[in-house]
Amino acid sequence: QVAIKKISLLQDSSNQLCVNEIQVMRDHKNANLVNYVDSYLVDEELWLVMEYMDGGSLQDVIRETRMAEGEMAAVSRE
Repeated sequence: QVAIKKISLLQDSSNQLCVNEIQVMRDHKNANLVNYVDSYLVDEELWLVMEYMDGGSLQDVIRETRMAEGEMAAVSRE
């Protein structure tokens, strides 16, 4: 199973962010990072294919979870 993140290329600010995100995922293999599989240009979107992580995005988890300061520090460190 994989996850596909679709990013519109019509916004100027997103282009450099896409390049940075691909480079980080491609060049840094770590148990705490989602594995990058491949990327595709589909019409006006960049599709990033990544390892599927059950539970949603980190942003979703952060929004829904109350963590103590020490827990936040541990997550940030990792």
